[in-house]
Amino acid sequence: MACSATSTSFISSIAAAKSMATPLSKTLTLPNFFSGTRKSIQSPVLRSISLTRGSHSAKSFVVKASSELPLVGNVAPDFEAEAVFDQEFIKVKLSEYIGKKYVVLFFYPLDFTFVCPTEITAFSDRYEEFKQINTEVLGVSVDSVFSHLAWVQTDRKSGGLGDLKYPLISDVTKSISKSYGVLIPDQGVALRGLFIIDKEGVIQHSTINNLAIGRSVDETKRTLQALQYVQENPDEVCPAGWKPGEKSMKPDPKLSKDYFAAL
Repeated sequence: MACSATSTSFISSIAAAKSMATPLSKTLTLPNFFSGTRKSIQSPVLRSISLTRGSHSAKSFVVKASSELPLVGNVAPDFEAEAVFDQEFIKVKLSEYIGKKYVVLFFYPLDFTFVCPTEITAFSDRYEEFKQINTEVLGVSVDSVFSHLAWVQTDRKSGGLGDLKYPLISDVTKSISKSYGVLIPDQGVALRGLFIIDKEGVIQHSTINNLAIGRSVDETKRTLQALQYVQENPDEVCPAGWKPGEKSMKPDPKLSKDYFAAL
Protein backbone atom coordinates (compact mmCIF):
# COMPACT_ATOMS: atom_id res chain seq x y z
CA MET A 1 0.00 0.00 0.00
CA ALA A 2 2.85 2.40 0.88
CA CYS A 3 4.47 1.68 -2.47
CA SER A 4 1.18 2.35 -4.28
CA ALA A 5 0.70 5.65 -2.48
CA THR A 6 4.23 6.74 -3.35
CA SER A 7 3.70 5.92 -7.07
CA THR A 8 0.44 7.85 -7.15
CA SER A 9 2.13 10.90 -5.58
CA PHE A 10 5.04 10.70 -8.06
CA ILE A 11 2.71 10.53 -11.09
CA SER A 12 0.71 13.48 -9.79
CA SER A 13 3.92 15.51 -9.42
CA ILE A 14 4.92 14.78 -13.05
CA ALA A 15 1.48 15.80 -14.32
CA ALA A 16 1.65 19.07 -12.38
CA ALA A 17 5.12 19.83 -13.74
CA LYS A 18 3.97 19.21 -17.32
CA SER A 19 1.02 21.53 -16.92
CA MET A 20 3.32 24.28 -15.66
CA ALA A 21 5.72 23.75 -18.56
CA THR A 22 3.09 24.17 -21.29
CA PRO A 23 4.47 26.87 -23.65
CA LEU A 24 2.56 30.06 -24.36
CA SER A 25 0.76 30.15 -27.70
CA LYS A 26 2.60 31.95 -30.49
CA THR A 27 -0.62 32.76 -32.28
CA LEU A 28 -1.97 36.32 -32.32
CA THR A 29 -5.62 36.81 -33.19
CA LEU A 30 -6.63 39.95 -35.07
CA PRO A 31 -9.65 41.87 -33.77
CA ASN A 32 -12.73 41.82 -35.96
CA PHE A 33 -12.17 45.34 -37.28
CA PHE A 34 -11.68 44.37 -40.91
CA SER A 35 -13.76 42.01 -42.98
CA GLY A 36 -11.67 39.36 -44.63
CA THR A 37 -8.67 39.54 -42.27
CA ARG A 38 -9.97 37.67 -39.28
CA LYS A 39 -7.58 34.76 -39.59
CA SER A 40 -4.84 34.42 -36.99
CA ILE A 41 -1.28 35.26 -37.91
CA GLN A 42 1.82 33.57 -36.60
CA SER A 43 4.21 35.68 -34.60
CA PRO A 44 7.54 36.25 -36.38
CA VAL A 45 10.32 33.75 -35.73
CA LEU A 46 13.09 35.43 -33.81
CA ARG A 47 16.70 34.32 -33.85
CA SER A 48 18.50 34.11 -30.53
CA ILE A 49 22.09 35.26 -30.74
CA SER A 50 24.45 34.30 -27.91
CA LEU A 51 27.35 36.67 -27.34
CA THR A 52 30.41 34.91 -25.95
CA ARG A 53 33.65 36.11 -24.46
CA GLY A 54 36.29 33.47 -23.86
CA SER A 55 34.73 30.38 -22.34
CA HIS A 56 31.90 32.27 -20.63
CA SER A 57 28.58 32.62 -22.42
CA ALA A 58 27.03 36.10 -22.18
CA LYS A 59 23.32 36.81 -21.90
CA SER A 60 21.30 35.95 -25.03
CA PHE A 61 19.65 38.76 -26.98
CA VAL A 62 16.63 38.11 -29.19
CA VAL A 63 16.75 40.02 -32.49
CA LYS A 64 14.84 39.97 -35.73
CA ALA A 65 17.39 39.40 -38.45
CA SER A 66 16.85 40.97 -41.86
CA SER A 67 19.13 41.29 -44.86
CA GLU A 68 16.79 43.56 -46.81
CA LEU A 69 17.74 47.14 -47.57
CA PRO A 70 15.35 49.91 -46.51
CA LEU A 71 13.21 51.12 -49.41
CA VAL A 72 13.62 54.82 -48.60
CA GLY A 73 16.63 56.20 -50.44
CA ASN A 74 16.64 53.37 -52.98
CA VAL A 75 15.16 53.08 -56.46
CA ALA A 76 11.50 52.12 -56.35
CA PRO A 77 10.79 48.57 -57.56
CA ASP A 78 9.48 48.89 -61.10
CA PHE A 79 6.31 47.17 -62.25
CA GLU A 80 3.90 46.97 -65.13
CA ALA A 81 0.31 46.01 -64.39
CA GLU A 82 -3.29 46.33 -65.49
CA ALA A 83 -5.35 49.14 -64.02
CA VAL A 84 -8.75 50.80 -64.25
CA PHE A 85 -8.95 54.45 -65.24
CA ASP A 86 -11.90 56.36 -66.66
CA GLN A 87 -13.85 53.06 -66.55
CA GLU A 88 -11.43 51.43 -68.98
CA PHE A 89 -8.63 48.89 -68.63
CA ILE A 90 -5.17 50.35 -69.13
CA LYS A 91 -1.53 49.41 -68.54
CA VAL A 92 0.54 51.28 -65.96
CA LYS A 93 4.35 51.08 -65.88
CA LEU A 94 6.00 52.91 -62.99
CA SER A 95 9.27 53.64 -64.79
CA GLU A 96 7.43 55.66 -67.42
CA TYR A 97 7.10 58.46 -64.86
CA ILE A 98 10.88 58.73 -64.31
CA GLY A 99 12.17 62.11 -65.37
CA LYS A 100 8.63 63.43 -65.70
CA LYS A 101 6.63 63.33 -62.47
CA TYR A 102 6.66 62.60 -58.77
CA VAL A 103 4.48 59.65 -57.80
CA VAL A 104 2.35 59.00 -54.72
CA LEU A 105 1.92 55.23 -54.70
CA PHE A 106 -0.45 53.88 -52.06
CA PHE A 107 -1.62 50.37 -51.23
CA TYR A 108 -4.91 49.41 -49.63
CA PRO A 109 -6.21 45.98 -48.52
CA LEU A 110 -9.34 45.21 -50.55
CA ASP A 111 -12.13 46.62 -52.70
CA PHE A 112 -15.65 46.95 -51.27
CA THR A 113 -14.45 47.45 -47.71
CA PHE A 114 -14.73 50.29 -45.21
CA VAL A 115 -11.72 52.54 -44.60
CA CYS A 116 -10.43 52.06 -48.14
CA PRO A 117 -13.09 54.07 -50.03
CA THR A 118 -12.61 57.05 -47.69
CA GLU A 119 -8.91 57.19 -48.58
CA ILE A 120 -9.33 56.51 -52.30
CA THR A 121 -12.02 59.15 -52.80
CA ALA A 122 -10.14 61.65 -50.62
CA PHE A 123 -7.11 61.42 -52.93
CA SER A 124 -9.37 61.69 -55.98
CA ASP A 125 -11.14 64.78 -54.64
CA ARG A 126 -7.75 66.45 -54.07
CA TYR A 127 -6.13 65.13 -57.25
CA GLU A 128 -5.87 68.56 -58.92
CA GLU A 129 -3.72 69.78 -56.03
CA PHE A 130 -1.22 66.99 -56.71
CA LYS A 131 -1.39 67.60 -60.45
CA GLN A 132 -0.44 71.25 -59.85
CA ILE A 133 2.79 70.14 -58.19
CA ASN A 134 3.66 67.69 -60.97
CA THR A 135 2.62 64.53 -59.15
CA GLU A 136 0.71 61.42 -60.22
CA VAL A 137 -1.35 59.37 -57.75
CA LEU A 138 -1.59 55.58 -58.10
CA GLY A 139 -3.69 53.24 -55.96
CA VAL A 140 -2.94 49.51 -55.66
CA SER A 141 -4.72 46.48 -54.22
CA VAL A 142 -4.65 42.71 -54.80
CA ASP A 143 -8.11 42.81 -56.43
CA SER A 144 -8.70 42.17 -60.14
CA VAL A 145 -9.41 44.93 -62.64
CA PHE A 146 -12.97 43.59 -62.85
CA SER A 147 -13.44 44.19 -59.14
CA HIS A 148 -11.94 47.69 -59.49
CA LEU A 149 -14.30 48.46 -62.36
CA ALA A 150 -17.35 47.26 -60.46
CA TRP A 151 -16.36 49.39 -57.46
CA VAL A 152 -15.82 52.47 -59.61
CA GLN A 153 -19.24 51.93 -61.15
CA THR A 154 -20.84 51.83 -57.70
CA ASP A 155 -22.21 55.07 -56.27
CA ARG A 156 -20.36 56.58 -53.30
CA LYS A 157 -23.51 56.63 -51.20
CA SER A 158 -23.62 52.85 -51.59
CA GLY A 159 -20.01 52.37 -50.51
CA GLY A 160 -18.60 52.69 -54.02
CA LEU A 161 -16.01 55.05 -55.48
CA GLY A 162 -17.70 56.70 -58.44
CA ASP A 163 -15.38 58.06 -61.11
CA LEU A 164 -11.77 58.52 -60.01
CA LYS A 165 -9.18 60.93 -61.36
CA TYR A 166 -6.27 58.48 -61.14
CA PRO A 167 -5.71 54.77 -61.92
CA LEU A 168 -6.44 51.85 -59.60
CA ILE A 169 -3.84 49.14 -60.22
CA SER A 170 -4.55 45.41 -59.99
CA ASP A 171 -1.92 43.37 -58.15
CA VAL A 172 -3.57 39.95 -58.37
CA THR A 173 -0.18 38.21 -58.34
CA LYS A 174 0.70 40.14 -55.17
CA SER A 175 4.17 40.73 -56.60
CA ILE A 176 3.97 44.54 -56.32
CA SER A 177 2.79 44.44 -52.70
CA LYS A 178 5.55 41.98 -51.87
CA SER A 179 8.26 44.05 -53.55
CA TYR A 180 7.26 47.09 -51.50
CA GLY A 181 7.19 45.12 -48.25
CA VAL A 182 3.50 45.65 -47.45
CA LEU A 183 2.04 42.20 -48.15
CA ILE A 184 0.63 40.16 -45.25
CA PRO A 185 1.64 36.75 -46.64
CA ASP A 186 -0.80 34.46 -44.85
CA GLN A 187 -3.75 36.77 -45.48
CA GLY A 188 -2.95 37.78 -49.04
CA VAL A 189 -3.71 41.48 -48.61
CA ALA A 190 -1.55 44.59 -48.33
CA LEU A 191 -1.13 46.90 -45.38
CA ARG A 192 -1.84 50.58 -45.93
CA GLY A 193 1.56 51.48 -47.34
CA LEU A 194 2.22 54.84 -48.97
CA PHE A 195 5.37 55.79 -50.90
CA ILE A 196 6.48 59.11 -52.35
CA ILE A 197 8.76 58.56 -55.34
CA ASP A 198 10.73 61.43 -56.86
CA LYS A 199 11.33 62.14 -60.54
CA GLU A 200 14.51 60.07 -60.49
CA GLY A 201 12.52 57.03 -59.42
CA VAL A 202 13.89 57.04 -55.86
CA ILE A 203 11.63 56.43 -52.85
CA GLN A 204 11.97 59.47 -50.60
CA HIS A 205 9.21 58.77 -48.07
CA SER A 206 7.13 55.84 -46.85
CA THR A 207 4.47 55.22 -44.24
CA ILE A 208 2.76 51.94 -43.41
CA ASN A 209 -0.45 51.84 -41.38
CA ASN A 210 -2.20 48.79 -40.02
CA LEU A 211 -5.50 47.81 -41.62
CA ALA A 212 -7.82 49.84 -39.37
CA ILE A 213 -6.01 53.19 -39.69
CA GLY A 214 -6.66 55.55 -42.61
CA ARG A 215 -4.11 58.00 -43.97
CA SER A 216 -4.06 61.78 -44.31
CA VAL A 217 -4.08 63.48 -47.72
CA ASP A 218 -2.98 66.72 -46.05
CA GLU A 219 0.12 65.12 -44.52
CA THR A 220 0.96 63.33 -47.76
CA LYS A 221 0.84 66.61 -49.68
CA ARG A 222 2.82 68.45 -46.98
CA THR A 223 5.57 65.82 -47.00
CA LEU A 224 5.68 65.87 -50.81
CA GLN A 225 6.04 69.67 -50.84
CA ALA A 226 8.83 69.47 -48.26
CA LEU A 227 10.62 66.92 -50.43
CA GLN A 228 10.29 69.10 -53.51
CA TYR A 229 11.57 72.12 -51.56
CA VAL A 230 14.74 70.45 -50.30
CA GLN A 231 15.46 69.02 -53.75
CA GLU A 232 15.17 72.50 -55.20
CA ASN A 233 17.19 73.96 -52.30
CA PRO A 234 19.79 71.30 -51.48
CA ASP A 235 21.53 73.48 -48.89
CA GLU A 236 18.40 73.65 -46.73
CA VAL A 237 16.30 71.21 -44.68
CA CYS A 238 12.69 71.33 -43.50
CA PRO A 239 11.90 71.22 -39.76
CA ALA A 240 8.91 69.50 -38.18
CA GLY A 241 5.55 70.44 -39.67
CA TRP A 242 7.12 72.66 -42.35
CA LYS A 243 4.75 74.06 -44.97
CA PRO A 244 5.48 76.13 -48.09
CA GLY A 245 6.25 79.73 -47.19
CA GLU A 246 7.54 78.88 -43.73
CA LYS A 247 11.14 79.26 -42.62
CA SER A 248 13.48 76.39 -43.43
CA MET A 249 16.78 75.52 -41.76
CA LYS A 250 20.45 75.34 -42.69
CA PRO A 251 21.97 71.95 -41.80
CA ASP A 252 24.93 73.56 -40.06
CA PRO A 253 25.76 73.90 -36.33
CA LYS A 254 26.19 77.67 -36.60
CA LEU A 255 23.76 78.62 -39.37
CA SER A 256 20.93 76.59 -37.84
CA LYS A 257 20.94 79.00 -34.89
CA ASP A 258 19.20 81.57 -37.10
CA TYR A 259 16.19 79.25 -37.25
CA PHE A 260 16.12 78.51 -33.54
CA ALA A 261 16.61 82.18 -32.64
CA ALA A 262 13.45 83.08 -34.55
CA LEU A 263 11.24 80.61 -32.64
